[in-house]
Amino acid sequence: MNLATAQQMRRLEEKAMEGGHLTAAALMENAGRALAEAVCRFVLGHDLEGPYARLLPGSPDIGGGSSRRPGDHTMSRRLSGEAQPWAVLTGKGRNGGDGLAAARHLALLGLPVRIVYSAPPEQLDEEAVRQRRLLHKLPAALQPDERVYEPGAIEWNGFGGIVDALLGTGTVSGPLREPVASLIREANGSGLPIVSADLPSGVEPDTGAVSDPCIQASATVAFGLAKIGLAQYPGAGMAGSVLVAPIGAALDPAALDLPSVHMLSEPVLRNVLGEEPDDRREGDSNKGTYGHVLTAAGSRLMSGAGLLCAAAALRAGAGLVTWALPDRMAEAVIGLRPELMLASLEDGGSGGWQDVDPDALASAAAEMDSLVIGPGLGKLPSGWLRRLWQALPESLPIVLDADALNHLAAEKDFASWPRRQGGAVLTPHPGEMARLTGWSTQEVQRSRIEAAGRYAFEHGVTLVLKGVRTVIAAPDGTCFVNPTGNAGMATGGTGDVLAGIIGSLLAQGKSPAAAAALGVWRHGAAGDRAAAARRSPASLIAGDLIEHL
Repeated sequence: MNLATAQQMRRLEEKAMEGGHLTAAALMENAGRALAEAVCRFVLGHDLEGPYARLLPGSPDIGGGSSRRPGDHTMSRRLSGEAQPWAVLTGKGRNGGDGLAAARHLALLGLPVRIVYSAPPEQLDEEAVRQRRLLHKLPAALQPDERVYEPGAIEWNGFGGIVDALLGTGTVSGPLREPVASLIREANGSGLPIVSADLPSGVEPDTGAVSDPCIQASATVAFGLAKIGLAQYPGAGMAGSVLVAPIGAALDPAALDLPSVHMLSEPVLRNVLGEEPDDRREGDSNKGTYGHVLTAAGSRLMSGAGLLCAAAALRAGAGLVTWALPDRMAEAVIGLRPELMLASLEDGGSGGWQDVDPDALASAAAEMDSLVIGPGLGKLPSGWLRRLWQALPESLPIVLDADALNHLAAEKDFASWPRRQGGAVLTPHPGEMARLTGWSTQEVQRSRIEAAGRYAFEHGVTLVLKGVRTVIAAPDGTCFVNPTGNAGMATGGTGDVLAGIIGSLLAQGKSPAAAAALGVWRHGAAGDRAAAARRSPASLIAGDLIEHL
């Protein structure tokens, strides 16, 4: 599923209107109808089906059970007979117009509505004014009550729920102005279910940053395409169940000819990356078919990082895995994982990588199908990583993680290093990404997709920006956002496991972008299975993920 920025969505709508396929009025009408259907199904406890597609695998439905189309008479009778009125919070822009269109459809379906304007109706956008006129043409018995918001004047306990049509993609960074801020605080404090139009008011559409205050939605109906802010935290945490409603067949993101942002899913893995979500093996194959991974990981006081990385590469399907490590460590780890082979490199007795000749590691990697370097590596002398980069075969795909990234950040001129024919995958967490880019960690977290996409494009690498909703960025600017995983994975060693998985997939012949996206997907899915097998996700440890790959 494609994700869009607010500007991309506007351009798509403009293109559709320029081509004569749609009008602004039709887009608003379709959005209002979709929003009304979502509210009706919420009220009746029905699944949201029909034109909707779940954004997130496993995203909960709004209610459950069988469903009917919103226009059927049974639904209308039940709405008029059972439902409390809903408050439609209406801003003065296009999002407010969507809310007014939804209010009209809800009234026609028999659900009582009350319009609460954040500003006098005279300030409404042109299309919103048109929707208000249509609302006033309803029969007198269906005409909704309208009022301009006054702080403290609304008796919220008289409502069954709230439609948030205040800002949508009009949210900008920074505190919200009055009276919208007070209205949002009252809505959140009401305890009522809230269905947001396109985006919860207060969520920045392109980054997921949130204003103070911000609507805490029970559900969000995204129009046309889901906005990036719905896929990135903290905005994703304000959206509730996210569903996408098509509002015009002509809204084709390919028309923009821009780098795409996709929410990872099984269809995206298959149709965009050409990969199956689960492992499949040919009957006529052997260990050589599935590649040989070399992991350069672990040092005297951090041997666990190396073991986790190498073991994950095995579990992810590599035919062979060799664990390279300083000489002094070799005897201590022999037999910890009998399936692993060891490559012991001269270290002068220190047990640290700083005394290993990078040419020796390059020599060990010469016949391998991928190299993973970084977990538990420790400190390295200046220029060590550059020497390794230059000595490695150009066709060898590599994964740089953890300490390797910190050394890379210290080099300062990575953009001028030769591009690798086999590709390079970098797997930073936000702090490491800040060191690589020179941004602050807060800036990275605020613009995760921009940070990852820009770095990948400028340096010709595939970048995996770890965290909640990990971002995978390919060198051409295409980005993927991963929905799998859970908070139990916030524990030491899970990044080492991920590096091993990606290295394994590279050795099996996957492209860097496919290996990174598929690796992140499977890593998160393993975490979800591991969490489900325990009483609490808080008890997860990194080794649990390996056993659930």
